[in-house]
Amino acid sequence: MEYKTIDCSERSMEEMQMLCGIDDENIKLLSEAFNGNIIVRSHAIKVEEPIFEAISTIIEKSFQMIETRDQLSKQDLHYLIQLEKKKILRSFSAKALSPIAKTRSGKLIYPKTIGQAKLCEAFKEKEIVFATGVAGTGKTYLAVAYAITQLKNESVKKIVLTRPAVEAGESLGFLPGDMKEKVDPYLRPLYDALHEMLGQETTEKLIEKEVIEIAPLAFMRGRTLNEAIVILDEAQNTTKAQMKMFLTRMGKKTKMIVTGDVTQIDLIKDKDSGLIQACQILQGIPEISIVHLGNEDVVRNPLVQKIIERYANVE
Repeated sequence: MEYKTIDCSERSMEEMQMLCGIDDENIKLLSEAFNGNIIVRSHAIKVEEPIFEAISTIIEKSFQMIETRDQLSKQDLHYLIQLEKKKILRSFSAKALSPIAKTRSGKLIYPKTIGQAKLCEAFKEKEIVFATGVAGTGKTYLAVAYAITQLKNESVKKIVLTRPAVEAGESLGFLPGDMKEKVDPYLRPLYDALHEMLGQETTEKLIEKEVIEIAPLAFMRGRTLNEAIVILDEAQNTTKAQMKMFLTRMGKKTKMIVTGDVTQIDLIKDKDSGLIQACQILQGIPEISIVHLGNEDVVRNPLVQKIIERYANVE
């Protein structure tokens, strides 16, 4: 990732300290708010190129506040961040902010945050999309909604939804019933999204016709998937070998969407996560987009965002 530098040589050390905050807490806040790296070295601030313009604007306005008030509070910084995010959201193309689907009841589904707008834009522009983020950011829901729209438009012939069968240390062998009964609990969030978009009856008909396929990740081995949208959910629980296997199933006219939350890895060792490795080694490939959704993209009950933030502080 390339960096650009903001020259603050005209600012005093005291002004720089106010800008950065105690233990660089203000810089950390900016970095988390825009999902990018910011490095302060004396009077030079290096910023990752994608977020450079937004951070430059906020830093300039922060110095103006410091000049007039002789301080910069967290509340001031939060206010500047929100102003800049609204400006960025307005700058997105109409295509990026347009509805991506419609529920069975006719409700339009569209991105509600900057992170979601980036994700929906990536769905439309890239062949493989990685969407990482905490619970409630709409990763799986938006992916399923987009896939159903493409199916209805006949842009693809099939939707494949898959998850690794790893949950909190359990295994399929501990569960009663046949294979379908064993894997259904792991795939329930995908069924829920499908039912809201299509209704239960239509969903079941499409599954019977194998237009929509829902299966555990292990069932993908040895296959080539053509003219399909393939969604891998809960990808933080894939091993490195499983992730490589999944990504190499890609055939002609196929789009892959990988979603996961790296804060909820149920593998024995976090470092074994195929999602983490893939996001590291596949950066920079033009056909692949990696979108990170943060706490600010949570669209569930507002209390969920507060809970996530508190747990993040504990960890």
